[in-house]
Amino acid sequence: MTVRRAVKSLLESGLVHGGLAKLGRLRRREHTLVLTYHNIVPERSPPFGDRSLHLPRPLFVRQLEQLLRTHAVVPLEDVLAPARPSHRPRIAITFDDAYRGATVMGVEELTKRGLPATLFVVPAFVGGGPFWWDAVARPDGEGVDRGLRDHALRALAGKDGQVREWAAAHRLRLAAVPEWALVASEQELHAATRHPGITLASHTWTHPNLVQLPPAELEDELRRPLAWLRQRFERVIPWLSYPYGLASRAVEAAAAAAGYTAALVLEGGWCAPGRVRRYAVPRHGVPRDLSVNGFVLCTSGLCRHDA
Repeated sequence: MTVRRAVKSLLESGLVHGGLAKLGRLRRREHTLVLTYHNIVPERSPPFGDRSLHLPRPLFVRQLEQLLRTHAVVPLEDVLAPARPSHRPRIAITFDDAYRGATVMGVEELTKRGLPATLFVVPAFVGGGPFWWDAVARPDGEGVDRGLRDHALRALAGKDGQVREWAAAHRLRLAAVPEWALVASEQELHAATRHPGITLASHTWTHPNLVQLPPAELEDELRRPLAWLRQRFERVIPWLSYPYGLASRAVEAAAAAAGYTAALVLEGGWCAPGRVRRYAVPRHGVPRDLSVNGFVLCTSGLCRHDA
């Protein structure tokens, strides 16, 4: 452990065990935090893909157990409803991309504890994968090069096919991923939604950067997945998770016109019902390298981005 990490660990421990985390939760008892996960993988899974997105199962279990002790875990649709009087703040759990590991292992751990969650699905990838960010990630387990990611999102509109073509033209080797980092099949999604509290929602049709799309393509990306989900599954909610967390006022308006009741960005933190924009609901991503005490602090309103 580096000196910097050791100091950070000591500070986090002091804040948690010194009582500030509890005070933070009391201050947030009328607020809600939406947590965003991506994938859940076995404990000894070797590094692969965009590593920060793939959370080891034992760590996920510890986080769920922590939430059970300190929070009220609610369905995503309750985020916009007034909070009932309580000494516990509310948490909603979501997963982007419907990875197989999340759909199978993650849902299994949630249902053991009777906790609700929403899986955001990209229909064009169901039963397939991997996603481009896992395929082009650095082989040393350090994720996607920042310059490559920026180019992919801006110049290539975050489109999987275009990123792969660009990678091939630049002779970048596309890596394979374990089976739990592929995308869940229809059968696996059906199995997940048989459990009470597990719902599906839209993550667009092909996961592009919506901000970069012309109006007709934007409309198609938003309308197709909602129709596809409703034709195949019963537990579908009309919520949208913007790919890469990116949106604009024009994208928000398109989401409303496409029939969504709310949408999630990937910025900010806690929200209060009645004081949040319905098509820009904030949330907090949970990366692989977040420590146990760091998780406690972030879910207690003590992260730097929490207002």
